[in-house]
Amino acid sequence: MQAKITVTETWLRKHRHLYDGATRHPFIRSIRDGNIDISAFKTWLDYIFVRAFVPFVASVLTKAYKGSDDGNGDVEVILGGVAALHDEISWFKKEAFKWGVQLSSIAPQKANQEYCRFLESLISPEVEYTVTAVAFWAIETIYQESFAHCLEDDSKTPPELKETCQRWGNESFGEYCNSLRNIVDRQLEKASDDVITKAEATLLRVLEHEVDFWNMSHRRT
Repeated sequence: MQAKITVTETWLRKHRHLYDGATRHPFIRSIRDGNIDISAFKTWLDYIFVRAFVPFVASVLTKAYKGSDDGNGDVEVILGGVAALHDEISWFKKEAFKWGVQLSSIAPQKANQEYCRFLESLISPEVEYTVTAVAFWAIETIYQESFAHCLEDDSKTPPELKETCQRWGNESFGEYCNSLRNIVDRQLEKASDDVITKAEATLLRVLEHEVDFWNMSHRRT
């Protein structure tokens, strides 16, 4: 019997062009092809977004506690993401020091500010758990697929950037992203048409913000 096509699969097929634009962006391809300008990578080391991501993920956890079927393990999966953020923040600080980036002196750029404001808007209690879960899954998955692309056998990723790519492109993180996707599809199966519409719109906003964020680094503007 043919497997049922999930809502997320339908969305990814429908918006493939936008999704590929986020996961195969010129910034990512420049890492994969080995011709990245290191100054662009330094621009990407943006601690401001990471800090804004923490309260957003915490809000997803709170909404999972209140709005999910506890038997499905949503809280445990998302809690794993919350725990990993401490290590991620430490990694950003270490990388910034290695590359001579002064995190305290980073001036927020427009793409970053707009992305952070978008995350803040999703923290509101009025935003449904399903909608915020879609955003969380999309953000994590875009990073995983982007950096996994830089680890493929025919890639020419510079040795000094391999650790960065391994951090998000590894198989374990891919499995985690699949767990988030399963959560999202379970929620969407029982969601109202209105929530599904809002959730799809949120996915598109994430894709747009991710492209703008990569552009910020690639163009260094």
